[in-house]
Amino acid sequence: MAKRDFYEILGVAKNASEDEIKKSYRKLAMKYHPDRNPDSKQAEEKFKEAKEAYEMLTDPKKRDAYDRYGHAGVDPNMGGGGGGGAGGFADAFGDIFGDIFGGGRGRSSGPQVYRGADLRYNLEITLEQAANGFDTTIRVPSWDECEPCHGTGAKPGTSPVTCTTCGGHGQVRMQQGLFSIQQTCPKCHGTGKIIPDPCTSCAGVGRIKRNKTLEVKIPAGIDDGMRIRSSGNGEPGVNGGPPGDLYVEIHTKQHSVFQRDGDDLHCEMPISFAKATLGGEIEVPTLNGKASFTIPEGTQTGKTFRLRSKGIKGVRSGYPGDLFCHVVIETPVKLTEKQKDLLRDFEKLTVEGGSKHSPQSKSWMEKVKSFLSK
Repeated sequence: MAKRDFYEILGVAKNASEDEIKKSYRKLAMKYHPDRNPDSKQAEEKFKEAKEAYEMLTDPKKRDAYDRYGHAGVDPNMGGGGGGGAGGFADAFGDIFGDIFGGGRGRSSGPQVYRGADLRYNLEITLEQAANGFDTTIRVPSWDECEPCHGTGAKPGTSPVTCTTCGGHGQVRMQQGLFSIQQTCPKCHGTGKIIPDPCTSCAGVGRIKRNKTLEVKIPAGIDDGMRIRSSGNGEPGVNGGPPGDLYVEIHTKQHSVFQRDGDDLHCEMPISFAKATLGGEIEVPTLNGKASFTIPEGTQTGKTFRLRSKGIKGVRSGYPGDLFCHVVIETPVKLTEKQKDLLRDFEKLTVEGGSKHSPQSKSWMEKVKSFLSK
């Protein structure tokens, strides 16, 4: 049976580039691979056919001979350029998996560059500081170049040597059947260098750990759990990689008066029995001074009063939140006998006046009677 044209087999034009030929072959190899078609003789033949075409057309000399003389130019039985080389299929698939794992033929191989790790710094601040913002300084761990070895990690007077395992590339390729996987060299850990005689000051690391002071601007309105990024102040990169970032995470201390809910503030406001009964003006604290408002007669415990724009203006807010004051009626304690007598007289007069003085008690008793009658 006459052989099919190699270009026709791969479905490419005669002026196709090597990348186009590889791309077409990969698709056919994946489609007709024997592992995917274990019982198909037809798929096996197509796979072999595509493999041969790929090996011929990716070899410049063989491709030139084929373009000039056709199959006769590459048929070893006719004095041509020889059959398929040993590695075409494995090399093609090596390219596929090399793309996935960062390698691949024709790519530059060398020590892998890694970005430094990010760091987190927990900063505890007060509610007032969170509301108004402020500037502060923090001390964080840092790495400086080791002066005795100038960052090489080798003892002064010596130098690092090329890793013999990876040849200085920092990576090694593992071949398992059809799979070719590139991984970090286990001996030099990706640096491409080995230090026979480490520096005693830095133990071969090339860096000395120290602390550095940074200025941090805390914006007004920042909330608990928010983070501020300080670019480039994380751990240094590996093999010349960029440093990581430092994240300052905000933790707000518990306040003695206010509880924050987003941009709003809440506080409990204890008032006397007389003030709740008679009403009147009361004064409450805010983060920016004092505020006053009037409560009506007969104010009950749990009543909430809203003071607009007395909360916090958040980092992303256009206007401040509100302050919510929750009334708590305080029961008098440690009364004198005279005070107790007055309260007994008051209680007697209240009972004689009927349920109009205690609407909540009346409503509650009616609910209890309805429940018990079921």
